[in-house]
Amino acid sequence: MGIEVRPATSFEDVKTMVGPKRPDANVCWCLSYRIPSKQNQALRGTERGALVKQLVAQDPPPGVLAYDGGEVVGWAAVHPRADTSFAGNRKIPHVDDTKVWSVWCIRVRPGYRGKGISHHLLAGAVDMARAYGAPAIEGYPVDNGGRKVDLTMAYVGTRKLFEDAGFTKAADTGSVLNGFPRVLMRLELPPR
Repeated sequence: MGIEVRPATSFEDVKTMVGPKRPDANVCWCLSYRIPSKQNQALRGTERGALVKQLVAQDPPPGVLAYDGGEVVGWAAVHPRADTSFAGNRKIPHVDDTKVWSVWCIRVRPGYRGKGISHHLLAGAVDMARAYGAPAIEGYPVDNGGRKVDLTMAYVGTRKLFEDAGFTKAADTGSVLNGFPRVLMRLELPPR
């Protein structure tokens, strides 16, 4: 079967991809950039999952999921930048006043990595942004020059991943992750 990417409307599948093994654990749930920092820090244990369940029920949902057959194998967070912490992030610049969407987390399950699923996820994030009328989409990957990125930090993607999807570098950022500078990559989405 081929990889299918669709909007993240299944809470259980989102939970499989970004939820903790223990429901009361204080893991990210991919909320670090999605909600204001103060709110993110205040949420504890099961409150995090409860908020994600609410976000999954909203339109647009908080991202896209990749499936191999019926099995969820990947996640990408994508949403209008104005509704994320990137709206006020001092290290990630605003290129202009375009109402861009942001893609900030790409995650593939162990056992499925190295099979091109991140490429499918990024394409699915672009498709979702386009379907909602976004004029452009941005990502903030590391510019690692082909060097290995620690798996725990690889969630932002690499410059090459974004270039392969047609994005171009729009700006440098003041952000560094795993010792690599992050760059602002952008893809214009002209109306069809």
